[in-house]
Amino acid sequence: MWVQTTEAPPEEIAWHGSVALQTPAGEETILLVEDEAFVREVTGEVLRSAGYRVLMAKNAAEGARLFDMHRAEIELLVTDVVLPGESGRALSRRLRDANPELKTLLVTGYAEQLGLLEAEPEEFLAKPFSTEVLLRRVRQLLIAAPCIHVR
Repeated sequence: MWVQTTEAPPEEIAWHGSVALQTPAGEETILLVEDEAFVREVTGEVLRSAGYRVLMAKNAAEGARLFDMHRAEIELLVTDVVLPGESGRALSRRLRDANPELKTLLVTGYAEQLGLLEAEPEEFLAKPFSTEVLLRRVRQLLIAAPCIHVR
């Protein structure tokens, strides 16, 4: 994950009330599933610093347990695609079966090799990414109307 901050072009500045924010903020609960500890910690801190409540898991099994404990609170799943055991994509499908309104952002450093960006670009974020790109994409997903996920 790339964590360098940069100035956003004027058209990319988010508005919160009448105050312009360069990094979109929120207060929703996000379930973050990432097997690499450093990436998990940095991503979690970025999301928390933007006001989100972040539940963190190191694999799909732990993510599913946290989801079961906090199902009513979690509005977004942010998960790496490549995880030990169950993949992030399979975890996403399973959790959306339990809550069809759960929004998901699948993150991977292998999107191009796996052909994921062409398949469903609205659900994927390719590594490396900046903090601004992550926060903007998270905000876009959270404010978007619920969608129907077709398999």
